[in-house]
Amino acid sequence: MATNKEKMLAGKLYMAGTGELAQDSKKSRMLTRLFNNTTEEQKDYRGQILRDLFESVGESVYIEPPFRCDYGCNISVGDNFYANFDCIILDVAKVKIGRNVLFGPRVSVFTAGHPVDADVRNTLLEFGTPITIGDNVWVGGNTVINPGVTIGNNVIIGSGSVVTKDIPDGVISVGNPCRVLRAITEADKNHWEKMKEEYYADIED
Repeated sequence: MATNKEKMLAGKLYMAGTGELAQDSKKSRMLTRLFNNTTEEQKDYRGQILRDLFESVGESVYIEPPFRCDYGCNISVGDNFYANFDCIILDVAKVKIGRNVLFGPRVSVFTAGHPVDADVRNTLLEFGTPITIGDNVWVGGNTVINPGVTIGNNVIIGSGSVVTKDIPDGVISVGNPCRVLRAITEADKNHWEKMKEEYYADIED
């Protein structure tokens, strides 16, 4: 026999709102409420709440309130993670986010799924599939990342995208459904390195 939480994390059908899942959900609601009611002067307190909420948190992590998640304890984020306003992560399965990842406003990460068959769906049974986001990824605003997706390293996802399939390393992708637009090239790197040099050459403050 397995608990609903064990079934959920195994990617099997489970029933939310029961046993340990109900306790985890209550804790998440409390911590996100506290987080969303903080002020900009409470940066350290915000960080402590995220450490209490998430499975693991890297260094220099910053999330703009408001933020919402299902459980929090299934989310891990690497160093230098930034999420702009209105981020939602439905973490009924594991969500792993790498280092140097940027989320634009209203990025939604959905691991949750529901049965295709209406009769089974109407019993309120559901399931989840993990999401993995690599290092050095920029996700544009209003993007939706769907269950089971893996996004590689050094990727840009254009704003308004709906990501339904895996995205390989080193590409710019955009659209609904999200598709690879082009590779990120050495010419891109050279252009932006030049822009960076120009910035530092004449900055005063």
